[in-house]
Amino acid sequence: MNSPPGDHTVPHMTGSEFRALAHRMADWIADYWERAESLPVRSVAKPGDIMAQLPVSAPENGEESWEAVFADLDRIILPGLTHWQHPNFYAYFPANASGPAVLGDFLASGLGVQGMLWATSPACTEVEQRMMDWMGKALGLPDRFHFRAGGSGGGVIAGTASESTLIAMLAARDRSRRHGGERLVAYASDQAHSSVIKAAMIAGLATSADDREGVRLIRTDDQHRMDTAALVETMRSDIAAGRRPFFVHATVGTTGVTAVDDVSAAADAVARTTTGTGAAGGVWLHVDAAHAGAACVCPEFRWMLRGMERADSFCFNPHKWLLTNFDCGCLWVADRGAVTESLSITPEYLKNAASDTGGVVDYRDWHIPLGRRFRALKLWFVMRHYGLQGLRAYIRSHIALAAEFESLVRADARFEVASPRTMNLVVFRLRDGDQATRRLMDRVNDSGKAYLTHTVMPRGGPLVLRLAVGGVRTQRRHVRETWELISRLAGS
Repeated sequence: MNSPPGDHTVPHMTGSEFRALAHRMADWIADYWERAESLPVRSVAKPGDIMAQLPVSAPENGEESWEAVFADLDRIILPGLTHWQHPNFYAYFPANASGPAVLGDFLASGLGVQGMLWATSPACTEVEQRMMDWMGKALGLPDRFHFRAGGSGGGVIAGTASESTLIAMLAARDRSRRHGGERLVAYASDQAHSSVIKAAMIAGLATSADDREGVRLIRTDDQHRMDTAALVETMRSDIAAGRRPFFVHATVGTTGVTAVDDVSAAADAVARTTTGTGAAGGVWLHVDAAHAGAACVCPEFRWMLRGMERADSFCFNPHKWLLTNFDCGCLWVADRGAVTESLSITPEYLKNAASDTGGVVDYRDWHIPLGRRFRALKLWFVMRHYGLQGLRAYIRSHIALAAEFESLVRADARFEVASPRTMNLVVFRLRDGDQATRRLMDRVNDSGKAYLTHTVMPRGGPLVLRLAVGGVRTQRRHVRETWELISRLAGS
């Protein structure tokens, strides 16, 4: 029995309807950015509050009033947000969203490109290749990581640094196995991001988060950097026991205190212990600069990358501190063949003439998913809008504000700076101890005026507060007002 024709009517928006609503949404977002400062930084919602306001089932009939939709943004969504774009958001690391990046994301969504192959949209692939070269040059990465150099290197936009670490580890694992590697062991400092262990679990190299057979966590020195002497000692011990070192993860800007591992020393340690980095079957040296890498657009911070010429891969997230909204994680490799050999699979339905020539990049071979968005657009828009001078000014302004905040902490006898400041993160505490420090953090966060997070220093050290300056709209007055709030609540 045939259904009536009306049963198949789909309520698509007309062009004029979409245009009007898109303008309205742009106005809503712009208004939100302007009023975010007046909202409590951290959401006061309790578990279940948001779901309780949402219907249990989807609407049976479409074309619900957009007046109701916009009303729900204010009624339901805003009270359930922690406002990462608030100028007094100092928690974790920043998650930048700028106008040019949002426009790029908007365009990518509207184009609806599926960029898995060069053939499925050449612009999606080639703009990304050029953006990775632009950004790599802006950071001062060696030529071996650039497409333009004509060698074996290149870059890809992944989702996050966590994904980049997994990609690098899979490539390292398979390269090592092709040369007889078994009982593989990865190494990172005890201050490295948890994504290293998670990557090892996904790659089948660690059985759990507590597995220290597949992943060795190397102690850190008094500056919280990986102790490369301990790295050498541990690798030699593993080799003597019949294990094979295959992957060393160096962190440029640890999550806790932005400590910077010595990349050159890590490369030396690997070379003294094994067949070396970058060689066939050698240990893969991956450098993770998820947050801190943004600072390398400023030449004065490129000391952090000394030794990169001997590394195999490097990643950082422009979506943290470089004005490009989530998700945009950049990964460069010196040997792209190692990645594609590890991740490539070509079913019949993906075969095409362009790929068969071997003269194009098919980014689906560079990461876990097959599908991919046109993420390079937002990076392209950001770099064209701000220029390298604008990006450098942005980074330097935050570092100056962090230095000013640090000087205020040092001038107050009640407080101490708990770790050397390398960039835009200030780590500090009350001298009265952990309980007083945690109580202060809770008071600050409960006030709704600012948002801080904490960590615990290595080797059983004290609890400390973290203030990361990196918001798009954070100005000097915000930092000064936040210090006044902290100072007042510390004394009450």
